[in-house]
Amino acid sequence: MRIGVLALQGDVREHVRALTSAGAEAMPVRRPSELDDVDALVIPGGESTTIGKLLVTFDLLDPVRKRVREGMPAFGSCAGMILLADRVLDGTTDQIGIGGIDMTVRRNAFGRQVASWEGEVDFDGSPVHGVFIRAPWVEDCGSGVEVLARAADRIVAVRQGPLLATAFHPELTDDARVHALFVSIVKERADS
Repeated sequence: MRIGVLALQGDVREHVRALTSAGAEAMPVRRPSELDDVDALVIPGGESTTIGKLLVTFDLLDPVRKRVREGMPAFGSCAGMILLADRVLDGTTDQIGIGGIDMTVRRNAFGRQVASWEGEVDFDGSPVHGVFIRAPWVEDCGSGVEVLARAADRIVAVRQGPLLATAFHPELTDDARVHALFVSIVKERADS
C-alpha cells in the first residue's frame, strides 16, 4: 500500500513522516505519473487557491478529480479540506476544487493568521491535539457525511466513504492516530 502526499505546497514532509509512523509507505506526488503509482492521496494544508492553481499548472487537477470520483481514498487537512469540499464559502471567484465530500466549508473561518490556535479536540471519541492555522470549518454536510470532531461548536473533521478531512493539522503533532485512521480507510478500500 502506497500513499501519496500532494507535494505542491504545505506540510509534505510532516505528512510523509506521520503516514510512515502509521505503517504506510508514503511518497510525494508532483506529476500525474506519480499519482498513478499511489493507492491514496493526502492533500496537505497551505493556501487552497494556490494549491488549486498549482494542480492546474502541474496537470494534476483532472487526474486527481477522476481518481477521487472513482473511489481513491483521500485525506485533506486544512486547505485540503477546502479542496475536498463540494461547496466553499468565502472562496475566490476562481476557486478551484477537487470535490468529493458533500459539505459546505467556510475558508479562514476561525480568523486570520493571528487568530490561529491549538487545543484538544474530541476526535471520534478520543482527544487529539488540534493545530488550527487560518482554519476552515464545515458549515453543513449531507446525510452521508460522518462528523468526527467539533471544536468551538463547529465541525472540524468529517468522513464520507474513503474521504477524510480535518480543519486542523494532525501532521504538526507527534500523534499519528488521524493518519492511522486514514491508513485503515485505505486498507479497507483495498480489501473490498
